Amino acid sequence: MRWAALFDDIESQFSESGRLSLESEVNERSRIEMVSAGFADRLRGALGCRIAVHLMSGDTIHGVVSYAGADALVLDEDPHQVLVPYSAAARFVGLGRSLRAEASQVRRGLGLGNALRALARDRAELTVTLGSSAGNLRMEGVIDRVGKDYLDLAAVTPGEARRSCHVSHVSTIPFSALLAIRARQARDL
Repeated sequence: MRWAALFDDIESQFSESGRLSLESEVNERSRIEMVSAGFADRLRGALGCRIAVHLMSGDTIHGVVSYAGADALVLDEDPHQVLVPYSAAARFVGLGRSLRAEASQVRRGLGLGNALRALARDRAELTVTLGSSAGNLRMEGVIDRVGKDYLDLAAVTPGEARRSCHVSHVSTIPFSALLAIRARQARDL
């Protein structure tokens, strides 16, 4: 009887040691995964979740994460979608702890410029929010062209097609000034 108790004790110690070893390995792998994960991976882990993005300007945008690219995300905020450059955000609330790496090398490389070129191609009517020391400025218009780090926004009478007779002026805006770009709900942003 004494031997059986001894072997049972050794078996339970061995079992507990194996469980602790496995738990330690899982924790270590989680730490390694977290260290190698980028911010976009964290945002992709929140796809389909409702979050709040607090902008550097003090404004807050609430919406469901529908896309997280290399340097911007898209929030669905019925009836609009809002493109927010990561650099415009002070903090994000509601991300959770999930991570999701982007498997596609092409999608991993798509940045703010690519999204803006798609909006320019579609001639989407936009509300562009700019940040400045004097406060936020909201401009409405259509993107005429997109460069490496800037865009040209044609101020057009709302509801009118982008024609030269409907353009009151064209503003050149550096990407660094962008806080948010709001467009009517479209799934191809």
